[in-house]
Amino acid sequence: MNTNYSFQIYKNASLVPSEWNSLAIDNIFLTKKYLEVLENSCPVNMICHFIGIFEEKKLVGIVITQFLFAEKLESFGERDQCLKTSVRNFALKNFASHVLFVGNNMLTGQNAFAFDKNIKQSKAIKTLHKAINQLKKDLKAIGRKVHITSIKDFTEKEIEPLQAEFKNNYTFSTQPNMIFEINQNWKTEQDYIDALSKKYRDQYKRSRKKSEGIKKQKMSLSDIKRYEDVIYDLYFNVAKNAPFNTFFLARNHFSFFKEIMKDDFLLYGYFLEEKLIGFNTLIKNGDVMDTYFLGYDENIQREKMLYLNMLYDMIGYSIKKGFQKIVFARTALEIKSSVGAKPLKMYGLITHSNTLINHNIARFFNYLEPKTDWQERNPFK
Repeated sequence: MNTNYSFQIYKNASLVPSEWNSLAIDNIFLTKKYLEVLENSCPVNMICHFIGIFEEKKLVGIVITQFLFAEKLESFGERDQCLKTSVRNFALKNFASHVLFVGNNMLTGQNAFAFDKNIKQSKAIKTLHKAINQLKKDLKAIGRKVHITSIKDFTEKEIEPLQAEFKNNYTFSTQPNMIFEINQNWKTEQDYIDALSKKYRDQYKRSRKKSEGIKKQKMSLSDIKRYEDVIYDLYFNVAKNAPFNTFFLARNHFSFFKEIMKDDFLLYGYFLEEKLIGFNTLIKNGDVMDTYFLGYDENIQREKMLYLNMLYDMIGYSIKKGFQKIVFARTALEIKSSVGAKPLKMYGLITHSNTLINHNIARFFNYLEPKTDWQERNPFK
């Protein structure tokens, strides 16, 4: 029997079908609550759309897309000042300032879509392709021509059915997703410490000693609102010094996230002499703990080894609460490796609207994606 597949594009989270969450049960980042967070506190240079894929009248697929436009972006990253960075920024502004992501550019991992387990996958992906093309037409009609379309982030196995349908897309791989697998025998942070080799136990002890005087506080919604400007400034201090940026969060992002997601979203403040000098955030995603954005005062961070202590705190909390793994995402690969995270190679697909550029997309991509040299560590016995 020839089954009809169709799609519907939604501009607002309130418009998605009532049964949407039935397909999002394994991923909090596809739920209607999270869509509401995206819609109401996404970066100023981002427009989100949500796509439903239907088999006849039954919802069998859900998709998140993010359209980023660089006109409102002050900086692509200020850390690296060199000729290649200048060339990259010129290329971004002139040939890649309008990017459509199928997936979530604020996260690492497969947060693009979820399908019903009985779906005909090849037909669903073909329908997804049609939906992307329609969305690009819709954006062009309001004066937002898409330069680059990118579908991200997938493991080597997950990308295969997409490659079969999106044949003219270039398959790329960027920095890996750093995954911390929690040993099922660990029940406390001390169990983790005992599993470290002497060198890395010493690193743990040294960082903890350096952090003396800092108090960590789990922050409520009212706390987050009270410190909202300081939290944002600490976040922005870290974000603008990253080697590469495509967005900056909205100022109300963390308070709105907490308001909507409640106990599934955690924000911890780090105080020194009553002053907030850093924070980190965690998101409970089933039996997986996802790390999210953080911020700190750079001078105190170095002196107190604050970032490393945050990583240890995230590990200790996740072990205590019985999570199976921690998604540490990309960036700061070596220090995450030093606490026990392992790299998982991630892939995506990319295509450019300009035929000439698309023909040379591999070379063009090298200008857009900064390379990172790092050494993998093994901290365990």
